[in-house]
Amino acid sequence: MVEKINSLIRQYNYNTICKVKNSANTSGVQTSILHPSFTANSLANAPVQNQVQIRTTLSSKEEKEKYNKILSNLSKNDRKAAEVLLKSGILLNSDSNDNSTVLDNLYKMITEKRAQGLDAKTMLKDTVLTLTYPYLITQQFGDIPASYQEKAIEANNKDKTNLIEIQKGIRDINVEHSGTCVAASTEFKLAKQMPAEFARFAQELSSPKMSVEKTIGLKNLADSTLDAIWLLNAFEVPFEANNFDNAKLTFAPDDKAIIRAQIQTTNKDPYERSPLDVLMQSTFMQIGSQQSYNSLTDKRAGKFNQSDKGLIELEKTFTESVVFDKSILSVTYQTVDENARLVGYETDLGTMKRHLTQALDEGENVILGYTQTDSNNIILNGHEITIVGYRQDHNTGKTIFICNDTDDNISRPIEYPEDYLLPKIHHAALPQHIVENDLNIVPNWVEGIEMYKQMKNAA
Repeated sequence: MVEKINSLIRQYNYNTICKVKNSANTSGVQTSILHPSFTANSLANAPVQNQVQIRTTLSSKEEKEKYNKILSNLSKNDRKAAEVLLKSGILLNSDSNDNSTVLDNLYKMITEKRAQGLDAKTMLKDTVLTLTYPYLITQQFGDIPASYQEKAIEANNKDKTNLIEIQKGIRDINVEHSGTCVAASTEFKLAKQMPAEFARFAQELSSPKMSVEKTIGLKNLADSTLDAIWLLNAFEVPFEANNFDNAKLTFAPDDKAIIRAQIQTTNKDPYERSPLDVLMQSTFMQIGSQQSYNSLTDKRAGKFNQSDKGLIELEKTFTESVVFDKSILSVTYQTVDENARLVGYETDLGTMKRHLTQALDEGENVILGYTQTDSNNIILNGHEITIVGYRQDHNTGKTIFICNDTDDNISRPIEYPEDYLLPKIHHAALPQHIVENDLNIVPNWVEGIEMYKQMKNAA
């Protein structure tokens, strides 16, 4: 039984996807840049979300009062970003779980109390700028300054009595490389595609309760209500299911995230995460890791992953499904043997390209995991990025994919030629109708439930 469980785990144990990529391997491949460095003058070039109904005019006295209150708490430069949000239709977008607008949540952020140690003006600024230009999102951890060391050590070693574990707890808080690529990519996609929901998350997670509730359709998790409940229980997400169709889930960052957010509020350096990034990424890591994430060490436990870093494909798919309340199909393209050797592909690269471009044409931003291999095709590590668009190279006729990477210290899109990117793609999150005629894919939730049942029986 144990060997069978280990075999199942190996199917999902794509540990390296969420570990830090070796950025040196890609430095020579990034081609032209779409956007200039982020400045007030470049705000107008920020991407505008697909919206069913766009409103760009404040229509009531209440909206005008809220808008003026927000502007009064922003610097002159940041007010220009807020103006872009209004002119682009993002500010009055209401595509959120409770139908609140970006404006509503920004107003709450500046007029209602924030969690201990968080600054309302900082949270407001970060949310406005991120919604205006999501490429600012990064997964880079900041250092823990001397003034916070004792507090961080005490929190990380709470309830520990073993001297070896205590010493390890002291070392582990000095994180050099982040494993939050899946969480950061999810944050990016939420900001870019669902700005009102992003603003609602930002407001609720930074409030004193530090949690956000979201009602989702159970059909977006699995084909049957019972299987969806199995998944929610397996991932240990707090929920209430009052009928067979929907469930109200509660998302929250881990209890140590507040320390990281406080540090980034007062000691943020260039290219480091904002307090907003900390709260968002910690929350998404909690969802995927079965509520086992530790923001101080960037490590996780949980039942599905043998590694203590990052999220595997099953966990990534579950996180996307509940955050976006959408049925997400993770399509695995690479065939990998038990020795982590890349031995082939589930389909040809032309078909893979068609899947990606069709999803992009339909307005999807595609989060994918890619691998890096050695000369023997052994997977060394991997990384999660988001494809946001594509174009044709006029000279070669080849497709150039426009991507966002939260781990490259570049606050703008980058481009990868198809010849470079496609062979490296291990998996991609795609709508089922795009791939169902080309590949015989077992949905992740089916395999996840099977793994969960096997583990429960072996316990």
